[in-house]
Amino acid sequence: MSQHPARRSAHPDARPARRAVLLAGAASAFLPALTAQPAQAAAAAPDAGAAPGAAASLQPYASYWYPDSLPAGSPGAGITWRSLKAWRAGTDTDLAFNAASVPLAPRFTPVPANATARTGQARIQSLVSFGPTAGNPSQGSATADYYALTHWAYLDELVFWGGSSGEGLILAPNAPIVDAAHRHGVPVLGNVFLPPAAYGGQLQWTRDLVQKDAAGHHPLAAQLVAVAAAYGFDGWFVNAETGGGDSALGAGMLGFVSELKTLAAARGQRVTWYDAMTVDGSVSWQGALDDRNQALFQAADDMFVDFRWSAGSLASSGRRAEQLGRSRYELWAGVDVESNGSNTSVDWDAIVPTGAEHTTSLGLYRPEWTRGHLPTGHTPEAFHAADDRFWTGRSLDPSRPDPADTWRAPAVSVADRSTVTALPFASVFNTGHGLRWYERGEVASDTPWNHLGLQDRLPSRRWSVRTDGQRPAVSFDFADAWHGGSSVLVEGALDRPAVVDLYATRLPLGRNTVVELTHRADAGDVRVELAVASAEPDAAGAAPPYTYLPLPAGNGKGWRTTAVRLTGRSGTVHALGVRLTSTGGGPVRWRLGALAVRDKAATPAAPDKARVTAAAGGDLRLAWHHRAPGTVRHYTVHRVLPDGSRRFLGATGQRAHFVTGLTPAPRERAVRFEVRAVGELYTSSAAATVTHPW
Repeated sequence: MSQHPARRSAHPDARPARRAVLLAGAASAFLPALTAQPAQAAAAAPDAGAAPGAAASLQPYASYWYPDSLPAGSPGAGITWRSLKAWRAGTDTDLAFNAASVPLAPRFTPVPANATARTGQARIQSLVSFGPTAGNPSQGSATADYYALTHWAYLDELVFWGGSSGEGLILAPNAPIVDAAHRHGVPVLGNVFLPPAAYGGQLQWTRDLVQKDAAGHHPLAAQLVAVAAAYGFDGWFVNAETGGGDSALGAGMLGFVSELKTLAAARGQRVTWYDAMTVDGSVSWQGALDDRNQALFQAADDMFVDFRWSAGSLASSGRRAEQLGRSRYELWAGVDVESNGSNTSVDWDAIVPTGAEHTTSLGLYRPEWTRGHLPTGHTPEAFHAADDRFWTGRSLDPSRPDPADTWRAPAVSVADRSTVTALPFASVFNTGHGLRWYERGEVASDTPWNHLGLQDRLPSRRWSVRTDGQRPAVSFDFADAWHGGSSVLVEGALDRPAVVDLYATRLPLGRNTVVELTHRADAGDVRVELAVASAEPDAAGAAPPYTYLPLPAGNGKGWRTTAVRLTGRSGTVHALGVRLTSTGGGPVRWRLGALAVRDKAATPAAPDKARVTAAAGGDLRLAWHHRAPGTVRHYTVHRVLPDGSRRFLGATGQRAHFVTGLTPAPRERAVRFEVRAVGELYTSSAAATVTHPW
């Protein structure tokens, strides 16, 4: 089978061009910082291992390091050079802002949404650059223009991609991304990137990484494991692409990866190796599992197979993995979608054939194309439309994929997964970014924002609609919301009843289980029924065996919350959806703002010991304690003005928050803040208050 152009171009001479996009374009291609760099604060201690003279600021950023030695000269503006070897958790002043708060959730695989999606075969890894190496805010920023990944149901591993010779080579993922991924059961890996010499790579950095101490151990392997444990992510992706090494360096790298895996496994972490450096120390991308990289694959948990693979090399790689006693699905066949996204030509039958078992797993390089290719000023809706097309396919319905679509979307080949397994469960369909922030249907802030850590567990099958009539359009909408930044909008003729699948679940039913829906009809008259399935479908692609329960009728056109009691039912809820029927004729616009399943109402305890930990003018760092953090979805921070009104400043899963650009109100001698804990059901605690003099 002949190679397609994307793979023909994946040779050593072409690789620097792909890197150039990452290294040269990162600063301009991604989100701006929340504000301009705030003034240096004397209260903020410098980072351990930082280059001499590096300025500390109150704005916390995602962390990045060199292995040990730093480049010659001085860092550029906004860049801090740090040594990983010198890192200590106790002196990491941004750790409270960067450490994840959500543990990795267990998940299950329901009966697949279509007959072609497989369970137990190919998995999907995604290498994503969410922002620049330097200047990537720890807790979101004031723009809705962000790669708000939502299709976690198809992912098995996320790599926090990035790094550059002028900023740093080792990247720790920031908390919002880890929290969102963990909520959906997806592990997140930090990135170790040793760049080609053509882009500033220095062989000394490779030697620094694999150095040994007097006892014969690799100290930076222990440091990497310590960072992942302190930050709460799941391991490391090791990508050594600096050429010029010899067999001694190759042996050093093999020893380093072996020790890293041993230490990582003891902490529940994992290691993925990138097919670049070989056992002889040279950089020679194989595009296969073979004699030159087999030992490194054996030393790691998985291996990303470089883009130069062919159908034959993948088949032989899968066989070789099994001969080694490993799974063929521990190999990620790389597909470069950075330039063309869902327009990329791929030999899908070489990876995920439809008529045979999958050959290997799939590694998607830079799927944030779904945002990056859009014109300046695009809406969040435009991004999600492109992203849905990438992950679901041209039909935009995973229950009925388009067989003529040349882009074989993940939903076509891989079964979706869910983490909705325990009560209480609630969602306001918050995607992690928005044009405004809403609370109980009212605008609490008209500032655009992004913070993936605030993202809900979202419907995995977007959007599966079952109807005998015209299919309505279903999407996330940002023009209005009940809470957060988005709601689900269904619009269309609705000439026949339509069932929208929402969640695959394993929710246990109790004597008092209640399902609550917060919804609104913007146009047309709609009868709404809750769809509840107490069993799995009979076969892949079949509809869940729903029972339809009417919602109480209501008056008016505003948001309303209605409850359906599941009294008298027992067992487990396997799926939830809604059935909509037009009762007045004409087009319908209907919004779903929230869904909650509970046995009883619950309100979290209030935080305490709220305090300002550092300040410089109108920029402040806040922190607080909480005696029951496991009951908290996130925390909100409001400012209380002298007239008693409250202004929303932000929300975070961490027990620390940065606010910026505050100015005194008239006759205000001290600024007052309120911090509240928000529980799974979106109930808020009493406030912890803190004041700070101007």
